[in-house]
Amino acid sequence: MNKTTVKSRWPEGLSDPSGSRQPKPRAKGRTMIIDKGIGMHAFEDLLSTSGQYIDIIKFGFGTSPLYPPEVLRMKIDAASKYGISVIPGGTLLEAAVRLDVVPGFFRQALACGFTGIEVSDGTINMSRSMRNDLIRDAISLGLTVYTEYGKKLSGSRIDIRHFAETAEQDWACGAELVTVEARESGKGVGLFDEQGEYREGELGAILEAIPNMDRVLWEAPLKEQQVYLIRELGPNVNLGNIPVSDVLTLETMRRGLRSDTFGLHREPYIDYMI
Repeated sequence: MNKTTVKSRWPEGLSDPSGSRQPKPRAKGRTMIIDKGIGMHAFEDLLSTSGQYIDIIKFGFGTSPLYPPEVLRMKIDAASKYGISVIPGGTLLEAAVRLDVVPGFFRQALACGFTGIEVSDGTINMSRSMRNDLIRDAISLGLTVYTEYGKKLSGSRIDIRHFAETAEQDWACGAELVTVEARESGKGVGLFDEQGEYREGELGAILEAIPNMDRVLWEAPLKEQQVYLIRELGPNVNLGNIPVSDVLTLETMRRGLRSDTFGLHREPYIDYMI
């Protein structure tokens, strides 16, 4: 049976009315998704439909050791073909720190094909010197490092001065991005309150402490949070903990192809109805 090749194109500019999105590899506007354990077929479907819009895939929490090894390797290899950085969840490294098996963690991460790691202390206490060592050791092994700031305990807030100091030190050690914790739920942690709504005035205070947001990634699993950050920081804000089902939805909002951000980054809205 002959296959029909689709050669026609959408009108110029229609795929990105914002006029601001960059192709991969992107220096800003990166999207990190959280994979909580979807199967290989669903994973391949995700990549075929949305792979060009995903920059980082995090295998959430400590799920990585629970996969059949061959399935884990297949998923990592498939994502890497799309130019996606693949990392285990930061909780897994925290467990390795607690169990004193960090060298083994690094060996296995490399053996599995992971291209990066997340260094976090959301559930444990970690000294600054240990955080520095973990970042530098991972980079020396050829891994990209994404760090995370904030505790996972409900009610945890952002200490803005401490966050700014932590971010600067992480970047000085070679971290690619510093992520602001919001958990999988997006509620009661960091920038967001117990209902998942942004804390009034907090983002502005953070911007005063860290004016350049290109190296900060905000966990924002809920649509309203994504809309808020896009409206406040622009379509090229780095966003993380995006559910696998929401990749295309987020990209439409970045580009002004959904009513929530329609016309936000172009000329003011004009009623074209005659």
